[in-house]
Amino acid sequence: MVIGIYFGIYVLFTIGLYHILIRVLEKRFGTLPWIGFMVLGIICCILSLTASKQTTSMWWGYNAFINLWSVKEMFEQKKRSLA
Repeated sequence: MVIGIYFGIYVLFTIGLYHILIRVLEKRFGTLPWIGFMVLGIICCILSLTASKQTTSMWWGYNAFINLWSVKEMFEQKKRSLA
């Protein structure tokens, strides 16, 4: 199966995308977007727990934690931009 390769490409793409997204959002709106990342993370956690297939659950779980990690990164970016 090639699902692992596809998932790896997706992970690589989203990490790069979220890195840019955090920098742009923090510069434009400050730390306020953390609320959106938190809500998305919680929704994705719920979807992961209720998914009927393991691959779907894995996908939602990854999306949950990249959004929840972005909450932390939003505040870290604020510190980095002040330094």
